[in-house]
Amino acid sequence: MGIDRTVLFRLATSERLERVLKRVPGGEAAAWRPASRYVSGGSREDALTVAGGLLDAGHGVSIDSFGEQVSDPAVADRVLDDYLELADRVSGLGLGAWLSLDLSHLAVAADMRAATERLAAIARALPAGRRLQVGAEEAALTDTVLGCLLEVAGEGLADRLGATVQANLRRSPADADALADAGVHVRLVKGAYVEGAGAHRYGEATDVAFLQLGFRLAERGAAWSPATHDARLREALLLAHGPLCVEQLLGVRPEALAELRARGIPTRVYVPYGDDWFRYWLRRVAESRGA
Repeated sequence: MGIDRTVLFRLATSERLERVLKRVPGGEAAAWRPASRYVSGGSREDALTVAGGLLDAGHGVSIDSFGEQVSDPAVADRVLDDYLELADRVSGLGLGAWLSLDLSHLAVAADMRAATERLAAIARALPAGRRLQVGAEEAALTDTVLGCLLEVAGEGLADRLGATVQANLRRSPADADALADAGVHVRLVKGAYVEGAGAHRYGEATDVAFLQLGFRLAERGAAWSPATHDARLREALLLAHGPLCVEQLLGVRPEALAELRARGIPTRVYVPYGDDWFRYWLRRVAESRGA
C-alpha cells in the first residue's frame, strides 16, 4: 500500500480538514467539482432522479443519505424519520430500488438497543422485495453492527436486510456464515478502511481473501453479490458462478456498468446524496491510488 493512499484515508476521516477547506474562499466549490461525479446531489429529490435514470437503464440502485458518527439520539431520530420517508418514496420506483445506511448514522455506538430498533423500523417500512443494505464501518464497530443485523433478522426481517462484509478482515468468513445462516443478503467488498491487527494487507492477500469468501458464499447458496471495480476479481467470480449481481459505486468506472449490462449481468449502483460528501469523496480518491 503506497503512502499516498494511507495518508488520504487518514485525511478522509478528518473533520478538521473539511472545516478548514470550507473556510477557504472558493474551497468548497473547488472540491465539489471532482466530487460531484460520485454523489447524486444534496437532496433526496436529486438522488431519486439519478436512481430513476439508472433504473431506466436497467441497473438496480441502493440509495444512501450521507451521515456517520452520530452520537445525539435526537439527530438519530431525525435520520430515522428521513429514512422512513425515503422508504415510502422508493415504493414508487422499480423493484431494483434498495436503500443503504451506516449504523453509526443511527448512533449505534451511543445506544446499540435504540439503533437496533431504528434499523428494524426502517426495514419494516420497506416495500416487499426491497432491502436495506447496512454499510461496513471500522473494525471496532463490526461486532456491534453484526449484532444489530442478526437481531433484526431474527424478528422476521431478514428478507429486508443486506450486510456489507469486508474481505480484508480475518474474522469475515465467520461473519459471512452467520449472516448467510440468518438469511441476510451479503454485499462483499475488499474493505474501505485502513486497519491494524486482524486484517489482511491491502493487495494480493486481500484479493485472495475476497475470492475465497466469494466462493464460500456461492457454494453454500447464500444471497450475495460482489461489490468491486476490480475486473480481474469480478470476472473470476462470474466465470465460476454465473451472472451474479455486480455492485458498483456511482461515478466509478461507469463504462463497466454498460458493458456488464450488455452481457446480461445484473448490476446495482450505490447512489449517495446529502451535504456530508467531502470525506466520502476523499475515500474514493484514496481507493483510486491502489485499486
